[in-house]
Amino acid sequence: MSDYFVTGATGFIGRFLVQELIANREGQIYVLCRAGSLGRLQKLIDEWGSDRVVPVVGDLSAPQLGVDAEWVAAHRGTIGHFFHLAAIYDMTADDATNDAMNIDGTRNALELAGALSAGTFHQVSSVAAAGDYKGVFTEDMFDEGQPLPSPYHRTKFESEKIVREESPVPWRVYRPAIVVGHSETGQMDKIDGPYYFFPLIKRLRDSLPGWIPLLGLDLRDTNVVPVDYVAKAMDHIAHVPGQDGQAFFLTNPDPQGAIEMINLFCRAARAPKFATPIDRRISDSRAIQALPSGLRPASLFAAAVHSKPVTAVFDQTVGRLGIPSEVLGHVNFTAVFDSSKAQALLAGSGISVPPLESYAEKLWNYWEENLDDSTSRDKKAKRALEGKYVVITGASSGIGEVTAKKVAQLGGIPVLVARGREKLETLQRTIEMRGGQAFVYPCDLSDYEAIDALAAKLSAELPRIDFVVNSAGRSIRRSIKLSLDRFHDFERTMQLNYFGAIRLVMGLIPKMSATGGGHIVNLSSIAVLTKIPRFSAYAASKAALDSWSNVVGSELHSDGISFTTIRMPLVRTPMIAPTKMYEKFPTISPGQAGDIVVRALVEKPEAINTLGGQFGAALHTAAPKTAHKVLNIAYQAFPDSAAARAHAADEEAAAHPRETASQKEMVGRLLKGLRWGR
Repeated sequence: MSDYFVTGATGFIGRFLVQELIANREGQIYVLCRAGSLGRLQKLIDEWGSDRVVPVVGDLSAPQLGVDAEWVAAHRGTIGHFFHLAAIYDMTADDATNDAMNIDGTRNALELAGALSAGTFHQVSSVAAAGDYKGVFTEDMFDEGQPLPSPYHRTKFESEKIVREESPVPWRVYRPAIVVGHSETGQMDKIDGPYYFFPLIKRLRDSLPGWIPLLGLDLRDTNVVPVDYVAKAMDHIAHVPGQDGQAFFLTNPDPQGAIEMINLFCRAARAPKFATPIDRRISDSRAIQALPSGLRPASLFAAAVHSKPVTAVFDQTVGRLGIPSEVLGHVNFTAVFDSSKAQALLAGSGISVPPLESYAEKLWNYWEENLDDSTSRDKKAKRALEGKYVVITGASSGIGEVTAKKVAQLGGIPVLVARGREKLETLQRTIEMRGGQAFVYPCDLSDYEAIDALAAKLSAELPRIDFVVNSAGRSIRRSIKLSLDRFHDFERTMQLNYFGAIRLVMGLIPKMSATGGGHIVNLSSIAVLTKIPRFSAYAASKAALDSWSNVVGSELHSDGISFTTIRMPLVRTPMIAPTKMYEKFPTISPGQAGDIVVRALVEKPEAINTLGGQFGAALHTAAPKTAHKVLNIAYQAFPDSAAARAHAADEEAAAHPRETASQKEMVGRLLKGLRWGR
């Protein structure tokens, strides 16, 4: 058994590699850490849940990484694998930064590996070492005279060259493609690669209908891989004997078209997609190929995006959305990366690259809920929420969780309330890792005594309560015919959605009044306005909360306490996931819902409604009989929930034999944008 030494363990790839080592290997795992980052590392160690991870204080810029000589002497000959991941993975970084981190850091790491007599030095390089090579680039190729168009490309090449020529111990090199988030969770911690385009996709989604095609260019092929694949593949290949002195491409053997990749994220965001009327069928035609290479469309495009006039125009247009001009010229690859050796070693291990379409939506959702910084750039929102205490119920998932992250991003202090302590503490750690502050208060909001205790504790322990967001709620989809013997469904729904919410607010009113007032945001539903069938329990509980807030708001106006009611459309939360019927209807993401809540906190309107909700309310007012007829069609077209049908042996299906798929599609279009429950 041998031990491990890892640099860059707190970085994106590093943290997942350490997880793999903990799960699959034995021995101590020593991780390099600056003295000032020990607190951050300790939180990661707590997250990993292993006492085998041991910090070693040092610095990438110092000889032998600044590790204490006594520690080196004590561990000489015990380190079987030295993983060097600490580096700059940023296309926009300048020469000095790239040199210091990627070149000098690699040389210092090699010094330490030699002093430790490490078994194997594992260098994490990049496909960028291939530069702008044209054609197939194999794992055995390295110095082929390829152009290195940026400081990033150059230093990746130079650092790999240093390992090849100067390593005092056996070595292996890993060249990942563009690394994106985790394929199962979407987790990512930085903006890179395709993520630079996400703000533009979000702007398009929020500005244009999703069915409008946009004009795009065929940007040729790119290559992205999820971080979990990279970490698993690296761990596996590192422990296959007899592979020293070789490089391995950790790439997708089936590269994606760049525009196809972007369209997958557009689809995940429900944004317009790009059409490419001039694609490679034209650019690869004999007529185009007969032109000198410098006059071909791909070469002209590459030259244009690197020219100063185009760069200046670009920076003042979409560059304002966070797309650096340096990135656009490197979205695609001129080389095709042959990963045959790596694929052969991984054969039979169960480790393979998942297709991007299987996890693109997870990447998008994680970015929108965690990395989208458009909220933090809103100066008005920052002034309104910075330093303010925001009590958020239902904070362990869905809209409540996203709202908490956005409040923290703006400098606010989310006070997290939900039943499960573990999920709340995980969210608290996430917020703190990003430099924010949060408090955890577990509470069962269906228990009146627990609510009273929570209100007393919040009032005693917090200096003030500036905002309350009532996000916790229960939704039941069941027709009245199947509810005649289930009165308890109405009681439970009313208890959480109405009585629980107002009991908490009533308990906090004295504290809010004594400290200058506050604002309460209630998450209601479009069902209150549209009166969708099968949601009588849910709609009634939300309508009760709406009415209570309207009345109490006028009474508390002089105390500085105000209310906003948000009648949300359908939101893609875990609550609606089991109901496949919802897939037929337009929905908004939790990130979009969180933006709406932030707007309510900042602007404090009396109500926020959607166009669909206003239309439904107007129809009920102007033509109530017509509204009932339309909604009865919806009632007949869509069945009760699976749980309800289990109790009724599909009575509704037998009563309406003429139900057809076309009816469902027609109602889906008619009720576009309606939110039936959270």
